Amino acid sequence: MKQKPIYIIAEAGVNHNGQLKIAYDLIDIAADAGANAVKFQTFNASSLTSSSVPKAEYQKKFTAKSESQMEMLKKLELPYEWHQDLKNRAEDRGLDFLSTAFDIDSHNFLMDLGIQKIKIPSGELTNGPLIWKFAKSKKELILSTGMANIDEVEDALAIIAHSLNSNSPPKNMDEVKKIWDNKSNRNSLKGFVTILHCTSQYPAKLDQINLNAMVSMKKTFELDVGYSDHSQGINVALASAALGATIIEKHFTTSRKLPGPDHNASLESKELELMIKEIRKIEIVLGDGIKKPHPDEEPMKFSARKQIIASKNIAKNALLSIENLSTSRAGSGMNPNEIWSLIGKKSKNSYNAGEIINE
Repeated sequence: MKQKPIYIIAEAGVNHNGQLKIAYDLIDIAADAGANAVKFQTFNASSLTSSSVPKAEYQKKFTAKSESQMEMLKKLELPYEWHQDLKNRAEDRGLDFLSTAFDIDSHNFLMDLGIQKIKIPSGELTNGPLIWKFAKSKKELILSTGMANIDEVEDALAIIAHSLNSNSPPKNMDEVKKIWDNKSNRNSLKGFVTILHCTSQYPAKLDQINLNAMVSMKKTFELDVGYSDHSQGINVALASAALGATIIEKHFTTSRKLPGPDHNASLESKELELMIKEIRKIEIVLGDGIKKPHPDEEPMKFSARKQIIASKNIAKNALLSIENLSTSRAGSGMNPNEIWSLIGKKSKNSYNAGEIINE
């Protein structure tokens, strides 16, 4: 029952603010904190959004009000030419280098770069054609589910199952559902897809998080689950670890004082380090799930458990009864559960009151 160690993704996202030095600093912070991976975002602002789309409310709060979403995102692009050097830096520091692609060109670029895990962001959960192509890479998929209901999550998983079990894209969702109805096809997702619960607010308030939804998705789809954390602080991430998350993703920054949409909902270096240390403690506490005494408990049996004793003097061949038998911490002797089998039998030995019964 013991699960593999929780995979902790330090989410740099767009917190590099378009500066290569900050991107390097973020990698070093993630490594020093003990993360398993550092993740950025790879996109072309022009293909990600149109010039007329407004910014989200949290983006308006922490960026210039006069700029459009496209103008903001343009400043936060991670240039293709940076990726290889950042990947090298991450791997030199013992980290997996990950990046979220928001379009097929960015995805193909990351595949050529040798990325081993694909993160499907919450905003693309309903983008079936993109998910189908992502899944076709046969790389491990991490599916984030912010803003989604359970049916939308199931549709995304069904599209992944179709991609894994078909040679060409589906003609319609009925074809996708037909593949999904086959249990063998659904089972092909096991060990391949991890579902991340997520609340798409920055920061997410405690009453918006609904962490039990992570547990529900694990039961519903019988897949590994995790948590993409947009809340402030580390408490929710720790709770997700205790509830069975196999992946935890957390935004972090060099400083919350920096301008940009995500810094305010991110951890700083010491907080990230503390979160990871506390998650590792929780893993130790969770153990392997097998109910058995710890070796250090064994000596306690002699001082904490009771055995059968004589509650009064008992002559040899006297009838044993509930009146002349009792239990006490005696250090050795018969298990109290055996007392019922002694009642009504003749004693093989004589006993003084308080003496250990040995029949």
